[in-house]
Amino acid sequence: MIIIGSDHGGLKLKTALNSYLNRRGIQVVDAGTNSDASVDYPDFGQKVAETVVSGEAELGILICGTGIGMSIAANKVPGIRAALVTDVFMARMSREHNNANILVLGGRVLDEQIACDLVGAWLDATFEGGRHQLRLDKITALEKKYS
Repeated sequence: MIIIGSDHGGLKLKTALNSYLNRRGIQVVDAGTNSDASVDYPDFGQKVAETVVSGEAELGILICGTGIGMSIAANKVPGIRAALVTDVFMARMSREHNNANILVLGGRVLDEQIACDLVGAWLDATFEGGRHQLRLDKITALEKKYS
């Protein structure tokens, strides 16, 4: 299961990605927002991140206007590796090398087709482990040190 959330700046793209994920046969939980009224992106970033960390969802997708705010907010939750991506290579590498458990996109900077391509590349990639796991272990140690 994937949990997806956005602020008002990502609502249109979130709606398109919900449809894309459903066509792929993926169960999606929509964490909101469901209106174009202004909301605060950290609230949705926190909700999605905590749901992923708890194991209630395997992966998450977050969308705000640029993706920057959501990635900052989500990465404050220990155990989250939220990756803001803008091309297919970055999307694939975020899983293969960084084991990103949340994909972050910019609703005002990506068109729907590109966003679907990014999500597809991210979902189809597999974490390679090995030397990359050693680096993730260092990130986990940083989280523990400062938490």
